[in-house]
Amino acid sequence: MLQVPDFQRKNRFRLDNPWWQIVKDSDASAPEIEAIGIRVPEFLQPRRAYFDALHGLIEGMQANRAVVLMGPRRVGKTYLIKQVIGQLIAGGTSPQRVVYASLETPLYTGMPLETMLSHFQDILQAPSQERLYVFFDEIQYLPQWEVHLKVLVDRFPQHRFVASGSAAAALRMKSQESGAGRFTDFVLPPMSFAEFLQFKGLEDKLMPMNQERTRELADIHDLNNEFIAYMNYGGYPEAVLLPEIQNDIGRFIRSDIIDKVLLRDLPSLYGISNIQELNRLFTVLAFNTGQEISLEALGKDSGVAKNTLIRYLDYLEAAFLIQRITRVDDNAQRMKRNRTFKVFLTNPSMRAALFGPLTEDDPAFGHVVESVVFNSRRSMHEPDPAYARWDKGEIDFVSLDEVTQKPIFAVEVKWSDRDRGLQDAAQMLQDYAIKNSIKRTILTTKSLDATLRSSVPVVRCYPTALHCYYAAGFAQMINSVLISKRSLNIENDHG
Repeated sequence: MLQVPDFQRKNRFRLDNPWWQIVKDSDASAPEIEAIGIRVPEFLQPRRAYFDALHGLIEGMQANRAVVLMGPRRVGKTYLIKQVIGQLIAGGTSPQRVVYASLETPLYTGMPLETMLSHFQDILQAPSQERLYVFFDEIQYLPQWEVHLKVLVDRFPQHRFVASGSAAAALRMKSQESGAGRFTDFVLPPMSFAEFLQFKGLEDKLMPMNQERTRELADIHDLNNEFIAYMNYGGYPEAVLLPEIQNDIGRFIRSDIIDKVLLRDLPSLYGISNIQELNRLFTVLAFNTGQEISLEALGKDSGVAKNTLIRYLDYLEAAFLIQRITRVDDNAQRMKRNRTFKVFLTNPSMRAALFGPLTEDDPAFGHVVESVVFNSRRSMHEPDPAYARWDKGEIDFVSLDEVTQKPIFAVEVKWSDRDRGLQDAAQMLQDYAIKNSIKRTILTTKSLDATLRSSVPVVRCYPTALHCYYAAGFAQMINSVLISKRSLNIENDHG
């Protein structure tokens, strides 16, 4: 049987790395960088808000470590890698010192990473002591990739290795099990509402800069219209940039994202034989995003046995499709026998893809709004979220201190400006805050921006869309701080 010759693989490497065509050891001029952009269109795409953080992490990475870029399908991981490559070259790194390979390419099937690195060095005639920036995309296609990558990190400390992949469950579990002390995880979430406005070119119109160089709201009605559009298709860069995908968002999300995870990734990773069962469970969870559910009711509605159900929930969460939070009572204490939990889609537009676009009169609208708020706050690395429910009331989100487990923040989500409803919600928030020594709370609304309770603890109202916009900006700042800490090696390996 014929084997793929090395020269064909090397030709493919050259095709995947068009920047190598820049004259060796020359300074890359602006026209040359532009030429790279023309050959690799991804460089021309708008940048995700996480670009600076990832670029800084790679540039500041210490020896004997690799960056593992994880996240759901179609959130822009490959685009982000190509843009980092463009920035490295534009910043003065020799194009012949930057290497990219997608392990999804059939020619690379089963090829050890060290063999690939050897081919790169042969092609580039790179001295062994000179640093290379090596990017392995879709690394989950290589069995035992984490072992291969760890060997490279240990054997070639002068190089900088970055791996990425969409099979997030495998990447998360294996990087933590086998890469302790060698891998730094970087999670790229779906697009935030602020990024959505930036990609659509609407940020300056809807949130213009004032004289103090801070952004302020122009028109809440227009912002709310875009917020609803974001709920329906806003989590994926391609869907935001390409109208043809927006017009058929259901097919794009179902076939390119949900089906590939449920029908291919998770079954191959965990040996799941009953794919229809897993698909049925996810459909039930998607329909109930933002709602409290129990294992018993979920098992009944999905037809999945309890033990299998728990495993499936873990798998779906590891694959960044869902997120669960547990319940606390009116004293912010965890329930001793916690039979219920809330489940949120990590990208609410998956619900629109499965059940149709949302409008304000949809019965599920409020629950999906709550899902968007949850994801916005999670991107801020908010401590240990829970929800509170007791006989006489409930609070949508309660943040618990990771060490003391004492409540430090509370948020109630409303898509309404009705005075009576907001006053009742504000009173409940303030009573809960007083009982649990919480100093500040937020009540989100449809358009009202006001302070409903000025006495301590203060209850501050913000329009929901505005709250999610500002949460995204705060999250970017927090991520920049965390990346700086990682670069200085004062974070834990998976912090």
